[in-house]
Amino acid sequence: MRVVLAEDLFLLRDGLVRLLQAHDFEIAAAVESGPELARALAELEPDVAVVDVRLPPTHTDEGLQCALDARRARPGLPVLVLSQHVEQLYARELLADGSGGVGYLLKDRVFDAEQFVDAVRRVAAGGTAMDPQVIQQLLTRRAAEDQPLARLTPRELEVLELMAQGRTNAAIAGKLVVTERAIAKHTANIFTKLGLEVSDDDNRRVLAVLAFLDRGR
Repeated sequence: MRVVLAEDLFLLRDGLVRLLQAHDFEIAAAVESGPELARALAELEPDVAVVDVRLPPTHTDEGLQCALDARRARPGLPVLVLSQHVEQLYARELLADGSGGVGYLLKDRVFDAEQFVDAVRRVAAGGTAMDPQVIQQLLTRRAAEDQPLARLTPRELEVLELMAQGRTNAAIAGKLVVTERAIAKHTANIFTKLGLEVSDDDNRRVLAVLAFLDRGR
């Protein structure tokens, strides 16, 4: 699996390269700036991009902008974003098209190697890997902006947050200490209230939720 990695801090970039190589990833390129990232994504066509949001030259949003541009040029390109903060506008834009794998992790909440490697693999396979804080901020903002989401009960909103992280009904039930049948009922209610078709496909379910987050922006 070929990876393009973008991180401006040398020690972190080198550490990520070594970690990914130790888990059998091929590093197609490891870059430190926005222009280098744009070039690598266009020329190398990696299986997945692992991208810091803020890169030189301006240290604002070059990494995320490059990822968005690359996904427009190559729809479905799997992108895992690493950031210190939740960039809500761009995060929602990244998630909105519902195609290909996407992930958004906060650097200070990645606690072990297996968590990170699993996230890269999941995104590369077309799934999602979302930090709960990212989902919470997106959901909170949407709840204030969009009436359909405001119709959800607190428990349904909690289930929706866990769904958007990519969890199955069984995993959600375990997290909330309830039965799978109860989660199935909450899930059906959520999709009914949001006007979304219920699906047994977990990936399509998550993508539908993420697409909804960007609706009406």
